[in-house]
Amino acid sequence: IIGITGSFGSGKTTVAKLLRRKGARILDADRIAHRLLMPDGPCFKRVVDCFGRKILRQGRIDRRVLAKIVFDRPGDLKKLCGMIHPEVIKEMKGVSKECRSRKKRGFLVIGVPLLFEAGLHKICDCIIVVRSSVDTQVKRIQKKSHLTKSEILKRIKAQISIQKKIARADVVIDNQGNINQTKKQVEALWQDLKKMGK
Repeated sequence: IIGITGSFGSGKTTVAKLLRRKGARILDADRIAHRLLMPDGPCFKRVVDCFGRKILRQGRIDRRVLAKIVFDRPGDLKKLCGMIHPEVIKEMKGVSKECRSRKKRGFLVIGVPLLFEAGLHKICDCIIVVRSSVDTQVKRIQKKSHLTKSEILKRIKAQISIQKKIARADVVIDNQGNINQTKKQVEALWQDLKKMGK
């Protein structure tokens, strides 16, 4: 079980996709969280009851509106995390346990922005931290979202520092350069993982 983490916009998803192409199974915490917040999801009612109907757009939770509220108020962020994180952790631990119980060998990659904060590093055999400069992170996120620079920086600051994550990593992927440089690092990592998995 391989844990991938990093700062907001550092390129965790890119590295996970490259590992998927190699044959790894990917379990993404953000995707699970999005599903939990859908109208039929287990967290929908609790989150709406807590933050009010102002977070709804056409009957669904508008994640951007919700994010604006919680990243402006640390107490509200803590409340939201308290509702969503236990469900995400439960699902990830369940899938991980199921994978370990199978006789078939393979790699499960869990992508978790808050890997250490959620305690999910404890179920991993190897931890990968993906890093980029803050400027690169901001540019990348602005390309694919409508978030302002200050909104992005608030999200980055809400996580533990990248330096602390790197200090606890088994492998660091530098995603500062172009995609080919990242691919080379992932290829080297994959060869090491295959040796570890034997």
